[in-house]
Formats: sequence, structure tokens, C-alpha cells
Amino acid sequence: MASRTKVGLVAGALILFGLGLTAYKVISLDLPLWPGESREVWTIESKISFKPTDGPVEVELQMPQALGGWVLLEEHFASSGFGFSVLEQPSGKIARWSRQTLEYPTTLYYKIQGYRAHQDDLPDLPVTESAPPLLEPDQDAAMERLVADLRERSSGALTFTSLLIQALTQPEPGQDAEFLLGTYRQTPVQVMLDVLAYAGIPAHTVRGIRLQDGRRRQTLSALLEVHDGEDWQLFDPETGASGLPDDFFIWQRGDGAVLRVMGGRDSRLEFALLSNSLPAKTVVSMEQRSDDFALLNFSIYALPVEQQGIFKGILLLPVAAFVVVLMRILVGIRTSGTFMPILIALAFLQTTLWVGLGIFLTLVSVGLWIRSWLSYLNLLLVARVSAVVIVVILLMAALALVSYKLGVDQALTVTFFPTVILAWTIERMSILWEEEGGREVLMQGGGSLLVAVLAYLVMSISVVEHLTFNFPELLVSLLGVILLVGKYTGYRLSELYRFRNMVNMK
Repeated sequence: MASRTKVGLVAGALILFGLGLTAYKVISLDLPLWPGESREVWTIESKISFKPTDGPVEVELQMPQALGGWVLLEEHFASSGFGFSVLEQPSGKIARWSRQTLEYPTTLYYKIQGYRAHQDDLPDLPVTESAPPLLEPDQDAAMERLVADLRERSSGALTFTSLLIQALTQPEPGQDAEFLLGTYRQTPVQVMLDVLAYAGIPAHTVRGIRLQDGRRRQTLSALLEVHDGEDWQLFDPETGASGLPDDFFIWQRGDGAVLRVMGGRDSRLEFALLSNSLPAKTVVSMEQRSDDFALLNFSIYALPVEQQGIFKGILLLPVAAFVVVLMRILVGIRTSGTFMPILIALAFLQTTLWVGLGIFLTLVSVGLWIRSWLSYLNLLLVARVSAVVIVVILLMAALALVSYKLGVDQALTVTFFPTVILAWTIERMSILWEEEGGREVLMQGGGSLLVAVLAYLVMSISVVEHLTFNFPELLVSLLGVILLVGKYTGYRLSELYRFRNMVNMK
């Protein structure tokens, strides 16, 4: 059997397998094929880790309520070897894990799925007066002066709170505010609560999570909730903005511990977040029927949320590889390395396109100049690349500092991964400059940048992100298409343009 026939059969089988599995999930499992049919459903996974001590172990976690227009779909607990129960308390539901003996560090998981159907006011809470804080004489005097100053400049509890947040968060706080912040062993939020209690204004904290897709190892954030005599009003203690932020999911409303660990030490509560473009009814259907459909137990959804967020980006890489295959084999664009454009496109995903282009061109230009100077030292390859990595890190630190001063926050999102990418790009271009000359560097560097931009644009399409994450079997079909393209031996588009005059001569 000819090689071309074998490749065609294998590619056809791969394409049919991927399309068939996708059709099954769409028809039988009711998964939406297009993101426009869906809601933004958030999966929030809490991870409790601790080390046991002697004796029985008991862990209690405050469970969230559906507040602010949120609808909670499903809850799941992972507690292998632990006894588990849900307790009804006046403050809400509490999840309790218990075990008689434990000899090794343990991690417990609690996962919820939900979406915000609409914006709604929080239910009313009974007003309770907070006890004045216990202070040292000098702290009491400073707090008394601060409260008197804020009362004089405010018209009520809400304006008092706004001025208090401004006084404690401004770059150069007043003498009394600076003294309290410096002598307190608590967080600035606790200082605000004590000042409000000292002033006789009812207030408490609202703990929750800042929603950011793909975020891992996130901890709880806090808002202030203040009573003005009629209603409760939320304040952001960092910015002073009032109201419930759109990207804030309330986990606990009121005082009290979110996590209690008895019989353990070094406890830590972290959260992983993931946003899925699935209808609410589909998510519920998947969870309810996971026992009936074995396929779902071996899908991306069966992984922890932290790993789901990682795969959400990894599954886009084959799409970028397909763009590189098309541009190199069919179009004929020369690039610096076969898959260097994919790495550059990943760097753009860390920043944004225009900011990424600016960072890339600036750092590569400066890096090439420094690399040319290093070539006079006759260093070995490993030492030379390591030196370039260090120089790139220093350049990116300087660029991040300048960007922060200029207010360009996107440049601050660059991580160590693009740093290594840029270092290798500089090294490859330097070697190419020595072997082929500057013109070839411009040709391949420009081609790599063009293909990287195209790959980034394709990877940024919401439909592509939706299909690769919810239907990863389509990547098998994409593999079949790449095999077919790989057998192409005809003219490239660039070659047709190059030899166009020969056609005119005929």
C-alpha cells in the first residue's frame, strides 16, 4: 500500500473518530456546540490543606449561600477516609470532616458550580452593636482624634466610612492613621472595623472571592458592610467604592471563622477558579448523569479545577500548531524555528497583542545588542544562554517598573515562561545573524512574528476556546487534517507569487 494511501486512511479514521465523538456529546449529552448558547458558569474549588497533630481530627468549613443574584447549581465534596456531614447553623451551612487518627498531611476539597442570574440586593441582617476595641492608651488617644476628625468632615455613617477608607489607604496617611496602622498587629480591614466600632457604627466583614478565570491558589478577599441606620451598604476597603462588585462571589457574610481545624496545624484555605461557557441546565445534567455516562468520568471535567484551568490553555496549542503548519507548508512563510511562533503566541496570551508586540520588539532588539557583545567573550552555549536569560529578566523588571509608573498594567502580567521564550528567541536570532546575515534575521524574525500574531488571533476566538476545552476530541480530527497537509508537495503560495512572471512569459 502506498505511503500516501496509508496516511489518507489514518487521517480519515482520526477525523471520523473526533467528529463522531463530538456528535455523540452534542446529541446524547446535550453539550452546546457554540458558546452563544450558554451562560457563564463558574466552578469554584476550595482546597483545605493541613498537617495533623496527635488525636482526632475535625475540620469545619463555612459553606457559601446564594447571595447577590447568584444561583448555586451543584456541590461536591472530596474526603477520602473522612467522615462527612453538613450542619445547619444560624450563620448558614457548615461542612464538617472528621477522622479518629491521621498520620500524614491531607488535602480536602469542596467544589461548587454556579452563575449570577441577575444583580440583587443582599437580604437584611439584624443590627448588632460591636464592642469597642481594647486599646493601649496611646492607641486610644490616636483613635479618638481620628474619629473626631472624621465625624467633623462627614454627614453620616456612609460618608464616615468613605473618609475612613481614604484616610487609611492613601499613600501618605495622617499622623493618627499612620500610628494606628503601624502599631496594630491586625490587617488594615480590622483597623477599619475597630475604628467603626469605636465610633458606634455597626459594621462587619463580607468575605468572598474575586472571580478571575483560570486563577489558582487564590485566598479570600474582604469587603466592609456598614449600616447607615436604615440599610446595609458594602464598601471595598482598598478602593472605597460602594456596592457589590460584579466580579465578587460572597462566601461568608458576617464575622466568624471560615475555616476551623482541630487536631491539625499549618492549615491553609485556597481556591481555584474556572469559567465555563455552558448552559446552567447542561452543567446540572452532566453532574446528575455522570454515573450513567462513563465518558464524563474520563473527561476534562473530572479533573480538579486547578488542572482544568491549566488544560484550558494547553488545549489551544494544537490550534496554534495547525496555523504554523498552514503558513509554512501551504503559504511558505519562513520562521525562526519550526514552532517558535507558538511560543511567541503564548507570550502574547500572557500580555495582550499590542503590549506583547511592544515588549517583544523592545526586548529582542536590546537583547540582540547585548548578545552581540557577549559573543566577544567566547562563552559556551549553556553559559551564553543563561547570561541572556538573566539579562532578559533584568530588562523585563525594568520594563515592568516603567510600565507601572506609566499605568500600563498589561505589561505587569508577563511571567517567567515568556522570559525563557524571549531568551531562546534572542539566542536563535543571534546564531542566525552570524551564519546567514542580518537580512535573513529580518526575514525569519518577521515571519515568526506574523505567524505568531495569526496564531494568537485564532487562539483568542471564543468559539475556538470553547470547542477545544469542551470537545478536546476535535484535536484528534485536527491531527488527521495536519497529516493530510503534511503530504502536500505542490507549490506554495509564496512560490506561485515568486514565479508569476514565468506564467506571463508563456
